[in-house]
Amino acid sequence: MFWDERLISYDFGPGHPMNPVRVELTMALARELGVLDRPNVTVSGFEAADDKLLRLVHEEGYIAAVKHAGATGTPDPRHGLGTADNPVFLGMHEASALVAGASVAAAEAVWTGRAEHAANISGGLHHALSGGASGFCVYNDPAIAIAWLLENGAERVAYADVDVHHGDGVQAAFYDDPRVLTISLHESPRTLFPGTGFPDETGADGTSVNISLPPGTGDRPWLRAFDAVIPPLLRRFRPDVLVTQHGADGHALDPLAHLTLSVDGQRTAYRMLHRLAHETAGGRWVATGGGGYELVQVVPRAWTHLLAEAAGGPIPPDTPTPEGWREFVRQRTDEVAPLRMTDGTDEVRTTRWGDGYDPGSPVDQAILATRRAVFPEHGLDPMTDE
Repeated sequence: MFWDERLISYDFGPGHPMNPVRVELTMALARELGVLDRPNVTVSGFEAADDKLLRLVHEEGYIAAVKHAGATGTPDPRHGLGTADNPVFLGMHEASALVAGASVAAAEAVWTGRAEHAANISGGLHHALSGGASGFCVYNDPAIAIAWLLENGAERVAYADVDVHHGDGVQAAFYDDPRVLTISLHESPRTLFPGTGFPDETGADGTSVNISLPPGTGDRPWLRAFDAVIPPLLRRFRPDVLVTQHGADGHALDPLAHLTLSVDGQRTAYRMLHRLAHETAGGRWVATGGGGYELVQVVPRAWTHLLAEAAGGPIPPDTPTPEGWREFVRQRTDEVAPLRMTDGTDEVRTTRWGDGYDPGSPVDQAILATRRAVFPEHGLDPMTDE
């Protein structure tokens, strides 16, 4: 994985939901549980993304605006800098370029064969657009990593996003590029930022895929939607590399959204994506973090499960959180840390699409809308996958 303590400098200031303590606590928990000390795990440094890399996705004028705002503290509303979501902070360009550099380094490690899987949990800033900051995101590190892969010989890249918010910036970057399959599983844009991600946003040859779920959706129906859409498309697309975004903000405790997932449902999705990377992409998997604003109870456990899964050794869900980590949480946040790595479910099971369609279920209606919108473009039957 790619990590540098300087990554916590991506900090919009006191009171902002995107508090870097969530990443700090994740790394501390992963260390305490021994994930980072496994013989097959390397924690590597990296360089910040330079302007050439940033320009793979972002306009030169926008990069200049980020540099100016971060050097002077001056808002630039034309470029989304200085808003409530994206306040200006000193060193903003440098901090954002570090995040992008970590994701590109992960992509390079996987593409060159130095690693089979690579992760940047500080990344996943999927809302940033070519010419503006949006939704807590300054530079779009997943899109930059994907663009780097294409520049360096990848013919097909798949991007799967399980953040509660639509991955609009990554979709926009590759909307007309059939080499990139973007799949976003998110809460309905009718009830949540950024207001995009409807099933009829299908891009080039059906390579933009959006699964829009109603508020209140929990583990079993969420995983049913995941299973009904993501595996069939990845199997048909056969990407050279699978890039994933793992926002933990679909959890029931997240303060900014309205799904009701558990940590156990989330880690089940991580396991499924890991298997799909091996099945469809030769094992080449680049994983990033993303949203997640329950800083103590949710994000550190969810992303530690992600890192352990990528390392090939999932953490048993009933594992106690280490006492030393709980004390660190108390010192850093004055909160009481969770006692176990589970929300109470060893394994989340769900019914599969092939077991039958319920026309009265809002989730099944959402699944069918997505499958009807894009499956025929991939030679798949919306009802049977065949």
